Amino acid sequence: MMRDLVDGPAKTVWVRLGLPPDDIENLWLTEAPDPSVNSSFKLGTAAQTAIGLSALAAAHFYFLRTGQEEEVHVDARHAILEFNSEKYYTIDGKVSDGKMFDELSDIFRTKDGYVRLHTNFPHHKQGLLDILQCEPTKAAVAAALAEWSAEEFESVAFQRHLCAAALRSFEAMDRTPHGIYQTNINPVSITKIGEAPKRALGGDPVGAIQYALEGVRVLAGPVCGRTLAAHGADVLLVTSPHLPSLPFLDVDTSRGKRTTQLDLNSPADAETLRALVRDADVFLQAYRPHGLAARGFGPGDCAALRPGIVHASLTGFSPGGPWEDIKSFDSLVQTLGGFNVQEAEAYAEYVRETSGEEEAAKLPPYRTLPMQALDHAAGYLLAFGIAAALCKTVTEGGSWRVHVSLSATLLWIRRFGNLHPLTAFGEGRPLPPSCVPLDPEVAAVSTTIERDPGDFGSGGQQLEMEEGGQTMSAIRHAASFTRLGIREGKAPMRLDAHRPEWVPRS
Repeated sequence: MMRDLVDGPAKTVWVRLGLPPDDIENLWLTEAPDPSVNSSFKLGTAAQTAIGLSALAAAHFYFLRTGQEEEVHVDARHAILEFNSEKYYTIDGKVSDGKMFDELSDIFRTKDGYVRLHTNFPHHKQGLLDILQCEPTKAAVAAALAEWSAEEFESVAFQRHLCAAALRSFEAMDRTPHGIYQTNINPVSITKIGEAPKRALGGDPVGAIQYALEGVRVLAGPVCGRTLAAHGADVLLVTSPHLPSLPFLDVDTSRGKRTTQLDLNSPADAETLRALVRDADVFLQAYRPHGLAARGFGPGDCAALRPGIVHASLTGFSPGGPWEDIKSFDSLVQTLGGFNVQEAEAYAEYVRETSGEEEAAKLPPYRTLPMQALDHAAGYLLAFGIAAALCKTVTEGGSWRVHVSLSATLLWIRRFGNLHPLTAFGEGRPLPPSCVPLDPEVAAVSTTIERDPGDFGSGGQQLEMEEGGQTMSAIRHAASFTRLGIREGKAPMRLDAHRPEWVPRS
């Protein structure tokens, strides 16, 4: 059992949120987590720690309600596979043919460096093309970007609320206004935002927590909601019928939840959401900064509607900083935050040592991580923060705001340090392939989930690859409890499967 890991990264974050220091002894992390994959970053440490913290905080909340302690166990390899869960699900024995990225979501050379675009959503893609004044092809985009400096293009994209990032080293990032601001930022922040009586205990100690989820359209927020569901929550995923979806990701991250759609441009639907908030324990959102606050669903608004609520949000950058209003995604934060450069330099050193300088010289100055590690880590850290805040509603009362950003998550992983290149790329285990039949390693940590036919909706928001999908195979949650079970639930496979209402509390 990895007590050094528990007493190091895990305990540091645990104690910072005011949780009992001795409770960390109930967390058991098996095996040395790194090198877990072919990366110079300690992604195994990040995966095992983030998942473990989320489950341990849920176990502490259970203890406050029942007086029964729970141990939490997290297997290192299972954790790193759950950090890549969207790659390994199947429906009716078929692998998804969906793509993680649009063709133009890539790194392009500029006249003085490189810039990464994120074009998965049509309006983001068109906005960037409008700046470049070019056709939507990689060749045309490459030619247009060659006339720009990297940071100049990034600045223009930021001003238009679009998604691009200049390639930076750690040193270059640390010199930016945001880099200076975030030096001492913690990965999870909890702030009291209102007064409320201490939470009354009683009812079903596992499934009585209810969560309204709004705006979790990409990966980190949905991973958080899926984790809350695995730990016993009734999770209602609320999306807009007018915004684009990402079916390849949604089908995996919506499992275990109920799904509904509301149009906040409709006064009736906005009132329905307010009614949901009045009975919710947690409001989770990952829209652009201030987007929902402008519609009356900011932290203060939700605390007024429901004293004692936990309002949780996830953004690209930390609030209060110079980039707090900037939209961003995992791949962009990797690029501008120094990860792509550091990974490239480490891999080049590995190639230099094993194949010679000539081969190393052929490599590009950037290399992406083998998974969306920032998204997954941020999602589990946010679930950890939510459970910690719920504990505070029991011990202190009040309404609470929880916040996690991708940039603070990157900094958290960066602080773990890096592996030697020969260890990282010579000893790291490659991730198993996505295939049917399932790779034996994937099959060993997968579970079968039935489709939830739902009780509502048009049926027009289908998420599965082919109409009629009934059975899903997916990576099960990597954390386990001593007595409590992990709630797997069902897979709705569409975004409007249920009525916008709560399941009655026990």
